[in-house]
Amino acid sequence: MKGGKLLNVSISTISSQDKKLTDAHLFQKWKTIDWNQVEKSVNKLQTRIAKAVMKNKWNHVKRLQYLLTHSYFAKLLAVRRVTLNKGKRTPGIDNEKWLTSNAKMTAVLRLTGKGYIAKPLKRVFVTKIGKNKKRPLGIPTMYDRAIQSLYALALEPIAETNI
Repeated sequence: MKGGKLLNVSISTISSQDKKLTDAHLFQKWKTIDWNQVEKSVNKLQTRIAKAVMKNKWNHVKRLQYLLTHSYFAKLLAVRRVTLNKGKRTPGIDNEKWLTSNAKMTAVLRLTGKGYIAKPLKRVFVTKIGKNKKRPLGIPTMYDRAIQSLYALALEPIAETNI
């Protein structure tokens, strides 16, 4: 997306206003995010999920998980986690990296589990420490990592309460 082109998002749960954002708007929107508010909102939903698990209200848990995985704040947090970690500069099979604010915001707006099919992993061989042999390493695409992070946000409260 160069030169102020409009964002083309076909499969998304984002509003039609957000679909018409230009590069400058995307950049500004990412830079002005209040991360404390985002984390509080996601933590609030995760707390509600954990409480529902403790009360064995599984239908309520499912509804809250749906809310969380479709939440704008959860999508923001998932993309942020993927782009802040050590492997952010390692692209998957699609050679896509989310290094700019525009790319990150575009990723948030595209992130949806609707019709999601994971792409194949990029296969890289890394040397074992202290040995001459190499071991295989699979690298997922950035989009796959973000989806995994998004659904991990919904599954963590259940895992923590059942331990």
